[in-house]
Amino acid sequence: MTTPYLVLTVTLIFIFLFIYMVSTVVWGKVVSANDKKAELNKEETRRDFLHVSTITIGAIGSATFMWPFIKSMNPAEDTLALGTTEVDISNIDEGQSITVTWRGKPVFIRKRSKEDIAEAKNAKLSNLPDPEKDSDRVKKEDWLILVGVCTHLGCVPSGQKVSDKKGDFNGWYCPCHGSHYDTSGRIRKGPAPDNMEVPPYKFLNDNTVLIG
Repeated sequence: MTTPYLVLTVTLIFIFLFIYMVSTVVWGKVVSANDKKAELNKEETRRDFLHVSTITIGAIGSATFMWPFIKSMNPAEDTLALGTTEVDISNIDEGQSITVTWRGKPVFIRKRSKEDIAEAKNAKLSNLPDPEKDSDRVKKEDWLILVGVCTHLGCVPSGQKVSDKKGDFNGWYCPCHGSHYDTSGRIRKGPAPDNMEVPPYKFLNDNTVLIG
């Protein structure tokens, strides 16, 4: 259940609980005073009934009025579909990288070599501008998935092709202002303030990853 639907459900529950409590109190008063003021109570009962009915109708009317607006807050199905990208990684060889698109951004997927993994693991956190363990950035150590955007001014770093310049740390190099990233996508040198972003993703199986 999405957040807007949950909010509406909770709101409706509180409204009807309130109506129930009001109705119970009113009915109790009517019964207790019935013997003393029968005629008067008939008028009060009618008045209380009208009062409760008005509240009920108002609550239902408000919910009906609010529903289209709350529903419009939920993303459409086609929008949700665009929010994820399913990628077949079965044909990516060790040391190879591919680029896919997710929400209009390039996403780098690299099958890291043993050397890549070792370099990422052996980096001293104290030497990193944005300290982060390699194990916190991957779900399977041989697969690295990053949003391929430099965190300085949004350029796309090179390093995806074998012939690309990969910088001083064998990862990626941003040609715009000279930021160097390592084999974990962490900033090591240059003006970029942060590591490259790791998008939300999960492995559906050994050959497929879902980004988003």
